[in-house]
Amino acid sequence: MPLNRRKFLKKSAVTGAGVAIAGAAAAPAAEAAQDQRPGKPGHPVKRYALTVMGTTDLHGHVFNWDYFKDAEYSDKAGNAMGLARIATLVNQVRAEKGRCNTLLLDAGDTIQGTPLTYYYAKVDPITAKGGPVHPMARAMNAIGYDAAALGNHEFNYGIETLRKFEDQLDFPLLGANAVDAKSLRPAFPPYFMKTFHVPGAKPVKVAVLGLTNPGIAIWDKAYVQGKLAFPGLEEQAAKWVPKLRSMGADVVVVSAHSGTSGTSSYGDQVPYVENAAANVARQVPGIDAILVGHAHVEIPELKVVNEQTGKTVVLSEPLCYAERLTLFDIELEFRKGRWEVESVSASLRDSRTVADDPEITRLLTGQHEKVVAYVNQVVGRATETLTTVEARYKDAPIIDLITKVQEDVVKAALAGTEYASLPVLAQASPFSRTSEIPAGDVTIRDLSSLYVYDNTLVAKLLTGAQLRAYLEYSAEYYVQTAPGAVVDVEKLTNAGGRPDYNYDYVSGLSYDIDIAQPAGSRIRNLTFGGAPLDDDRQFVLAVNNYRANGGGAFPHVASAKELWSESTEIRTRIAEWVTAKGVLDPKDFASVDWKLVRGGTPVF
Repeated sequence: MPLNRRKFLKKSAVTGAGVAIAGAAAAPAAEAAQDQRPGKPGHPVKRYALTVMGTTDLHGHVFNWDYFKDAEYSDKAGNAMGLARIATLVNQVRAEKGRCNTLLLDAGDTIQGTPLTYYYAKVDPITAKGGPVHPMARAMNAIGYDAAALGNHEFNYGIETLRKFEDQLDFPLLGANAVDAKSLRPAFPPYFMKTFHVPGAKPVKVAVLGLTNPGIAIWDKAYVQGKLAFPGLEEQAAKWVPKLRSMGADVVVVSAHSGTSGTSSYGDQVPYVENAAANVARQVPGIDAILVGHAHVEIPELKVVNEQTGKTVVLSEPLCYAERLTLFDIELEFRKGRWEVESVSASLRDSRTVADDPEITRLLTGQHEKVVAYVNQVVGRATETLTTVEARYKDAPIIDLITKVQEDVVKAALAGTEYASLPVLAQASPFSRTSEIPAGDVTIRDLSSLYVYDNTLVAKLLTGAQLRAYLEYSAEYYVQTAPGAVVDVEKLTNAGGRPDYNYDYVSGLSYDIDIAQPAGSRIRNLTFGGAPLDDDRQFVLAVNNYRANGGGAFPHVASAKELWSESTEIRTRIAEWVTAKGVLDPKDFASVDWKLVRGGTPVF
């Protein structure tokens, strides 16, 4: 395409204008047909078929490779992942439909999630002078994406890294509800518009509105506070969709980094809904289709009726990690001087049905191999195998490793301050159900698999009473199970749909969780130093930045006084701790702080 989209993008990133791409090739999918409707026999009607393809939550997956296992990726369902597979699917669709009749979009969360993305953010950063092109930019440019919405994880490495990534793209990053905190003007292009030329008829104009997640204001507060604001998806869609229609858009597609459930994981800390895509479809007239992201679920097709117009809006969410590709097939008819959308249907294509695209393989193999070498560096030696297999329901030494590292880092940071004498406790979650540090050599990838998120460490000041409430909230994770009832560990956790990463251990305290009791009354025998916990005593809680900013809606922690924070990832701190020790021995970090009980009797 002759238009320099990058130059246009740079301009729009400053002014808040959208991105318009004109001059799509003539569209052979348009055809004349006989209208068979009563009263209009033989009346010629122009039709046009458009296909909008979409991915979401790629999270740095270029190849079908598991960096944590140093092996080809596999799961119980036999899925395959990676942009190299998506490239093959996209090429197939373009061959079927005609490239000039297709759009390719993404719904965000691109540059965080694997050692590949960490490496090019931190180890060999794209922000360095003369630094590399980000592998996700290289792959997505080669595949020919037209636009992508911002995801919340785009902000995990700071605005400088995000802006550099944006600059390396040949397509716009859209975020109508990512605005300057002071002027409230768009800080990224709100929309993208493309014109499809139809032989013998008026061109078809397609607008893509990008929306991101309001939770960014909480989850990455350290980077965005005072700089960017993130109003609700519904209100921004209501502002922009009529503008796009007034600009002549015949089709309006929304790419939204927001799930469909209408729920939020951050309680009432932000007045905007986290998973608002279905709300947008219901409340905002003028939208034809929504590419959904953020929730990591597979939705082949969801139909939502708009409350004002009665028209159906079609939503689809392809499975994360480039495991699926969504296809919106949109049929238009030309009537009374304008194009009208007659039908929209959605379907999915599966990455496991195809092989890697050789061009993407050629482009990305070098960067991939650098990361494989990096994660296989040996940093220590383990005296025994440590695993997270039972960490959801038993106090596991492997999680104690995380809390021990966090305690040590915070104690060192507070040394010499007025808070140095306060006891330091630490929070950690069983992120993975399959992580393992084998006996013998310990590598960076072993430790990375234990802590899969790029969280950083924060020290907060809490009282004993606040910690008690914190633990009660955490214990809601368990399904109430009567004394004597059979305990099925596969059904014991995730009550109310709560994910594993929103269940916390707290080190330094001793307590029982009575799962026979209703939520809110489960914490028993809560002690510190062998004595009942003093509700008025002050403690320092070492917590990750997601939790410190309100992620998971745990009580008190977000509003608690912050004593210290840093930008080094907890994962890196774990690697430093193991490297310094040389030997990873549970006697240096393991402790039994909690257990599940029913009426005082241990469950296990």
